[in-house]
Amino acid sequence: QVQLVESGGGLVQAGGSLRLSCAASGRIFSRYVMGWFRQAPGKEREFVAAIIWSGDNTRYADSVKGRFTISRDNAKNTVYLQMNSLKPEDTAVYYCGIDPSWRIILPISADEYDYWGQGTQVTVSS
Repeated sequence: QVQLVESGGGLVQAGGSLRLSCAASGRIFSRYVMGWFRQAPGKEREFVAAIIWSGDNTRYADSVKGRFTISRDNAKNTVYLQMNSLKPEDTAVYYCGIDPSWRIILPISADEYDYWGQGTQVTVSS
């Protein structure tokens, strides 16, 4: 099994920054995609960003392009989400997930990710 633990959430004013971390432990896959999703109250879980295991390929939702950056440190089995220029509409619980597959096109559907963390709350005040 795989365990994912997110951290780094909190309360920030609009225009501020946060960096989320997702640490993986347990079974480690040689090929995988890690993704960040978010879910606001009353809404479905939506794709934010994804990165392939090698770091050579990333994908972002249009709503966060130019503001968020996904990166990974394979030595630490950790994926990061640097969030800048935060907006109130970014408020949500942020989850990381793993798709233990070889991918050319990084998936944006939550159904493609097999393992999830417990989430970390991000609140952006106006």
